[in-house]
Amino acid sequence: MNEDILINITPQETRVALIVQGAVQELHIERTLTRGLAGNVYSGKVVRVLPGMQSAFIDIGLERAAFLHVADIWEARPHDGQNAAPTPIEKILFDGQVLTVQVIKDPIGTKGARLSTQISIAGRMLVYLPQDNHIGISQKIEKEAEREQLRTRLQSLLPPDEKGGYIVRTQAEDSTDADLAADIEYLRKTWAAITHGARTLPATSLLHQDLSLAQRVLRDFVHDETASIQVDSRENFINLTEFGKTYTPSVLPRLHHYTGERPLFDLYGVEEEILRALGRRVDLKSGGYLIVDQTEAMTTIDVNTGGFVGGRNFADTIFKTNLEAAHAIARQLRLRNLGGIIILDFIDMENTEHRNAVLAELKKTLSRDRTKVSVSGFSALGLVEMTRKRTRESLAHILCEPCPACGGKGQVKTSRTICYEILRELLREAKQFNPREFRILASQEVVDLFLEEESQHLAMLGDFIGKKISLQVENSYHQEQYDVILM
Repeated sequence: MNEDILINITPQETRVALIVQGAVQELHIERTLTRGLAGNVYSGKVVRVLPGMQSAFIDIGLERAAFLHVADIWEARPHDGQNAAPTPIEKILFDGQVLTVQVIKDPIGTKGARLSTQISIAGRMLVYLPQDNHIGISQKIEKEAEREQLRTRLQSLLPPDEKGGYIVRTQAEDSTDADLAADIEYLRKTWAAITHGARTLPATSLLHQDLSLAQRVLRDFVHDETASIQVDSRENFINLTEFGKTYTPSVLPRLHHYTGERPLFDLYGVEEEILRALGRRVDLKSGGYLIVDQTEAMTTIDVNTGGFVGGRNFADTIFKTNLEAAHAIARQLRLRNLGGIIILDFIDMENTEHRNAVLAELKKTLSRDRTKVSVSGFSALGLVEMTRKRTRESLAHILCEPCPACGGKGQVKTSRTICYEILRELLREAKQFNPREFRILASQEVVDLFLEEESQHLAMLGDFIGKKISLQVENSYHQEQYDVILM
């Protein structure tokens, strides 16, 4: 199936959509203000060494000095087979020293970035470790024969003068020798640029920035089935072309600058798809629908027949709905970038063949997902449990925040419930204080209810506590918000 990649770039954010047969399959968003520093390499200058904490503060040109612990200093680590304690940091670093460092953790709150002197550069298939000389294989590649085959293939492709080491990533499982060779060339060029910058640029300079989203598209997303990559920014199209010439020349014939008058995402219906991907309900073509609920611990997806009655019998109707749902679920996981534990509640099927067919269809459609997934069979309760690796924040977490009214619950207390809470609060306050008057500040809905259906209860309470109770509408208050003022 041919794929098209759309890249929409503005000064504030970059958005990427993966289109397969006219339908949006994946969305990726990177915002300029929140772009992380992890992976960046700097020429750092030691500001202060702290022997008591076995750490140092390093100036890398940011607002706050970054933090380097002795455990993250590559030179201080014992060699393989030795259990000697690391060299004390005061014997390795001194104030004013310039060294090449990499950010391993972004600044958080008042804490500066955390650094390491062991540099690692990620490619599409490999991770380059220029200071080591061993070849490692991702633990997720479990078959020993496959691990050894990848190690042997990689060793045969390395240049004779190679002194660094490599880690083979999970994505390399189905790679060709050409893929591995291209990755080796890209990583060695990147390291050469870093070392040249370290020799020629002043301290606190940025030597290497982890690729932008648009550049990662060329490196990680493009494959044989990619028909075109369209970019709607001329400046960035030129930049991507230059990047492609150096690192991914095979991609250039498919890279195009979109010059149409209509916005690129509007042309392919991506904007509408983003709105739908933020909702709980996903309608199926047959009339059935999915309900997607994302919680802190897991995501649940419930399948419903809705208005679909097209089968020969009820069992056939359920089977067809579940088959369609299997395709829709696989797409929604990619589109919303849902990760972690995922529970799928298909409509109950008594026929074992139907259950096996739905499970097989689900696994088939999930096989196109570039993110690692693991699917178990139907449980005793008829649920399918699966996991999907978290690679980045979900679409909802990037674009949305919890509702200020409900705090993310998805529902608010009724006006009547709030009225009764206020009455209890008035009674509680009257027992502790002796004001001249109580004034209730609440939303229009709550005040209206006090003036109408709940007016008798309010009057009874006023007589009981012997105080005047007045009402005041606060248009800025949401339904659950209120205040009781002592006058």
